[in-house]
Amino acid sequence: MNMFMKSFVRTIFALSISVILLSCNSGVTISKETLLDKIKGAWAGQAIGCTYGGPTEFRYCERVIDDSITIQWPDGYLKYYFDNSPGLYDDVYMDLTFVNVFEKLGLDAPTEAFAQAFAHAPYPLWHANQQARYNILHGIMPPQSGSWEANPHADDIDFQIEADYAGIMSPGMVNTAAYYCDSIGHIMNYGDGWYGGVYVAAMYALAFVSDDIQYVVEEALKVIPEQSKYHQCMSDIISWHKQHPADWKATWQLCQDKWGTDIGCPDGVFSPFDIDATINSAYILIGLLYGEKDFEKTIDISTRCGQDSDCNPASAGGILATMLGYSNIPEKFMANLREVEDRAFAYTDISLNKVYRMSMNQALQVISRNGGKISEGEVVIRPQKPQAVRLEQGFTDLRPKERMRCGTPIATPQTFIGKGVVAGYSFDRWGTDYVAKVAVKLDNEVVETVELPNNQHDRRLQLFHKYGLSPSTHTISFEWLNPTDDVRLTITDLLIYE
Repeated sequence: MNMFMKSFVRTIFALSISVILLSCNSGVTISKETLLDKIKGAWAGQAIGCTYGGPTEFRYCERVIDDSITIQWPDGYLKYYFDNSPGLYDDVYMDLTFVNVFEKLGLDAPTEAFAQAFAHAPYPLWHANQQARYNILHGIMPPQSGSWEANPHADDIDFQIEADYAGIMSPGMVNTAAYYCDSIGHIMNYGDGWYGGVYVAAMYALAFVSDDIQYVVEEALKVIPEQSKYHQCMSDIISWHKQHPADWKATWQLCQDKWGTDIGCPDGVFSPFDIDATINSAYILIGLLYGEKDFEKTIDISTRCGQDSDCNPASAGGILATMLGYSNIPEKFMANLREVEDRAFAYTDISLNKVYRMSMNQALQVISRNGGKISEGEVVIRPQKPQAVRLEQGFTDLRPKERMRCGTPIATPQTFIGKGVVAGYSFDRWGTDYVAKVAVKLDNEVVETVELPNNQHDRRLQLFHKYGLSPSTHTISFEWLNPTDDVRLTITDLLIYE
């Protein structure tokens, strides 16, 4: 069969599935055993994918992992990470925070409950998550805690790696999955950063009721506004895959050339490092499309795309294993997984075996609440026609202009020309109870008094950020209000936008 006929047959098959799934007068009936098998697959695939890509995380930026490099999968691999580097599973234990709140407070748990559980949890955080934690601890609550005005990392990958719960609890129901992404996703992200989680959750939801990858990735994308940068990038990946169906590296290069520049995350601007949700979602998509429903091939390709190459195969592996089911994950991976299924993830009391049951319970509630039916041995799911969530875009009308390296004592004024500024800082050492207080003066007016905790859990990522300035010459200075001899505080750089 030539490529045209293959494409034609796939399109007709996908349309047939769509008609069946979206019929107003019917539902999808599956056994409870199958539903549980898919839920277990979702969590197992996520944990396996995260482990598979773990050693490569951010070691390959703006480059693929060449085929000549073997990615190892030794015996006892998950057990090794559980014992020696449990922080690898941040995308799993973040998910578990939200699953646990639903378990304790029900499906209508208030946003503040999720925000407080997240902010006060003992685990370390980074990027959008950490800035959101700082915001919440200082009274800036969601959705403002994740907005791009209050969080320079708003477009980062954070919610994308922890939105699995929303799709897993909403089998077949893409709009319901998006609903459960809204308030929680805006704790730490906004715009394209939020869309990363919404899209991943929608793909999980559809993977319960379709076994066609092409259909899942295209149908799920309908929940993302077409005008968004995020939608445009995912559409490009889908189109380039059709143009280069046998060459994932060609699609990767086209993506890098068009979408490989970060403008938000202060660590990624003017750097090969890119934790932006859009580019990393593209790598999930490349794995799913080119993996051709082969579990190992899927997580391998997502890993080899680079950047956040533990989280991306975790998402791709979780979505595909939802479709395939736990019972169809290759034994090569399951032997390692079974060794840790009864062990709680770091910073939690929840194991894989426990979360399988929790998610099953929540999925049954969501199915029932959304027009489905539950009987002794089976469930009827009412799939939903995707509806696009609202359009929101951060960092609008901003372009990184330059990074001014400072390395100067905090009192030294700096002059710049631009529409926005992000100031970086450093302590010469961390780990005390000290909280620095700094008055920020912009054009000789105090615009904010900032608290800088000297402990990693509560830290603020950047000293100061401000967008929407007049495009003219500005002077910025910082006054350290409570200096101490215990630590030294330095202005490291100014990121200037035009």
